[in-house]
Parts: sequence; structure tokens; C-alpha cells
Amino acid sequence: MNNDSDNPTEDAGAINAALDAVQRLAGKMLEREDRLPQRAPGELSPQLALAATGRPFDEVVAALDEIMTLTPSSASPLFFNQLFAGRDPAAVMAEMLTPLANTSMYTFKVAGPQVLIEREVLGRMVAAAGYADGEGSFFPGGSISNLTAMVVARNRAVSSARDDGLSGERLTVYTSELGHYSIPKNAGLLGIGRRNVRTVPADESGRMRVDVLRRMLTEDRGSGRVPVMINATAGTTVLGAFDPIRAVAEVAEEHGVWLHVDGALGASVLLCERHRALMVGTERADSLTWNAHKMMGVPLVCSALLLRRPGLLADSLSESAEYLFQADEDELNPGTRSIQCGRRNDALKVWAAWFHHGDVGYDRRIARLFELARHAAALVVADPDMELVLQPESINVCFEVRGRSSAAICARLDAEARLKIGHGVANGRRAIRLVCIDPDLDEERIVAALAEIKAVARVLPEGDNAV
Repeated sequence: MNNDSDNPTEDAGAINAALDAVQRLAGKMLEREDRLPQRAPGELSPQLALAATGRPFDEVVAALDEIMTLTPSSASPLFFNQLFAGRDPAAVMAEMLTPLANTSMYTFKVAGPQVLIEREVLGRMVAAAGYADGEGSFFPGGSISNLTAMVVARNRAVSSARDDGLSGERLTVYTSELGHYSIPKNAGLLGIGRRNVRTVPADESGRMRVDVLRRMLTEDRGSGRVPVMINATAGTTVLGAFDPIRAVAEVAEEHGVWLHVDGALGASVLLCERHRALMVGTERADSLTWNAHKMMGVPLVCSALLLRRPGLLADSLSESAEYLFQADEDELNPGTRSIQCGRRNDALKVWAAWFHHGDVGYDRRIARLFELARHAAALVVADPDMELVLQPESINVCFEVRGRSSAAICARLDAEARLKIGHGVANGRRAIRLVCIDPDLDEERIVAALAEIKAVARVLPEGDNAV
């Protein structure tokens, strides 16, 4: 055994001691969340070294306390840096229970009701997407969901690819110039080739130019290329812009090309009556990536890939494994629809949060995120020292401090542990990107964050954000 004792009572005692320690450490983490830790990598590395001789449990607890003290929390009111933030108590509770059972999500035999929970959650997501008879699976992040969608799309475009490999076809993928970097990365992994990802220009609002997409597809077919997939983005990384999915779907249908919607950020607006129109056309897409660890607020990592037609995941991913799939029909063995074998249970935390909030609660939560972004944008517009790049379409607010480098401001804020916030290129300018994805933030916190940004800007030399 891997435990120090073969006595179940002693094992239970050790776990209970660990749970008590977790409660103490978690309490201390919550107490210091209004501060951001800051330590250089060179200072940290010596403290993290492993050795041949193990340490007593109390020393492990002390070391974890020190490590977590120095780890930034995305639930901090000073965190605006990523497309995830905040904390959902119901989801956190489910997440903390998951490793105790330590089940893998490939069969009902080993996961029991967790398979039914996953089926329920995916069914709700499929219905929200407008798929009358779809299917889905959870994956470790939006990049892997996008990868799996590309696998299925490639196999649909070249039916022999899965069994025989590629044989010289010039496969092509289309995505917005503002789309996620996982698309060219995945093309390199799948034998499509990064150079065969065609980037479609975006308009001034950050949306894919459908007229250019249509022209590119026509030209490429004429030159012998094989279009594999069009990737529409629902919530770009910097601007939070939504491609016109319905118009893109019309082009995809005209040319018979697989349409994937990368809704890693934005698919959750399907649960919000006020903003659902941003996703119109998704019901015509062949697949959709939806990250529950973003607007739905469940802990990392939790991404679902949904397909409009059932059976396609198994067609591309299922393999015979008699030693594993020994009971029940395939419907109860989700391992037949996964790119993984061993797979962590990510469904339980989504189920717990959804069970707690319901559709009504999620509608309210997501509307709140949009309200926070509108409030932040209005504050920027009203301040003569700042300039909004453009009105936010969703929850990302991109702006500059006039005459100061956005990159320098963000670097100084981080170095002084005042604020976690990033920057990106927006309409040819280097902009500060403030992400309003934590529903526990209030308007006063946003006012305070903008004040910190301006305070740092005042002591920096003049700088230009043109790129």
C-alpha cells in the first residue's frame, strides 16, 4: 500500500487530520485575500526543493501554509487579470470532495452516479446550445475541447484520416485574427499544419469579417485546398467580442464546412436572457466549446465540448478496451466519447453550482458581470485621463491612460503587488484589459482599481501604446 499503515482506522485518522489542516489553511487564505503576494522566482525555488528523506506531516502543513501565502488568488478583489475569477461555495465544496472518492469518469461501473450527473449537466448544456439531439464530454480546458472538435472535423473532411493518416491533402482551417492561439497550436498537433490556418480579418469591433471568410473559402476550394473547419469565436480573449455566428453559419452551410464555436469565454451567456442574442446561430454550429470555469464561476479546470449530432465523438475517439468497458451500454460509459482514459470528475462541481443557483441564478449572475463591465467603461469615459478603446461587447474593458504605456503600468502594478491586471492589443493599441468576471466585485472595487492604475501612471514616464 501507499499509506504508512494498513489499519483502516489509522488511515481515516490521517485523512481527518489532513481535512482539519485544510480547513485551517483555507481560513488563513481567506483572511489574506485582500492582499497580493509578491516574491521573485529566485527567492522561492530553494524553498520548494524535494529531498530523498521525507518530512513529518506537520512540516508538510507548514510548507503548504507558506506556499499558499505566496500564491495569488483569483478570488482576490485585486485580481482582474484572467478570464476567470471569484469563487462559488457550492462548486468549491463539490471540488474538495471529488479527490476523496478519486473516481475516473470512464465507466458507470467505477463512477456510479457521477456518470449520471455528468449526463445531466451535459444535457442541460446541449439544450441551452439549441441542439435537439446532441452529445458532449468534459475536457481539461478549452484548448483540448477545441482540439477534439478539430479531430472530429478533420475526420469528417477526410474519412480515411483516422485509420490511414493524412496523405498529402492541403487541409485548411479558418479562424478570426483575434481567435484563440489554441487553433494554430492544435493544427500543428493534428498534421494540418500551422501554416494552413487561415486568419480572417476582424472589423473595428473585433468581429470576424464574414465577407472575407466567404471569399477565402471560394478561392481556396478553387486552388485545391480542403476546408476542414471554420472556428467562430464567442468572446475573444482581449476585447471579449463575439463573431456573428449566424452569418458565419450561413457561409459554413454554403460550403459544407464544419462550424465550431469557441465559446470558452462566452458560451455561458446562453443562460442569460438579456444577452443570449450574442450567441444566436450557435444552434446551427456543429460543435461548441463551453468553459464552465469562466462565467459560471466553477473552479479550474472545467471545459465541455458539445456536438450537435450524437455519435460523432465515439466515431473519432472510441477504441476497444475489454479490460475497461466490462459492463453497461456505451451511453453509461463516457470513456468511449473522450480523448482521455483516466479522466477527472469535473461534472460534479458544475452540477453542485447549477443545483444551487438554478437557471434563474445563473441568469442573474451573468447579467451582473455585464453590468460591472458597463460601469467600468462608463468610469473610464468620464475620466479625462483615460480613454476607452471601444465600448465593451461583453465583460472585457479595454482602455488606456493617456500618454502612458499600458504595459509599463501593468508591470509596475504587479511588481508593487497593488493589482493583478494584464494588457493586450486592441484596434492597433496596447490597452489595459480589465476583466469583470467576479460577481462578488462591487462598483467601489472597480473605482479603487482604476484609482490604483492612475496612481501608478502618474509616476511613470510618458509612453506610447501604438503597435
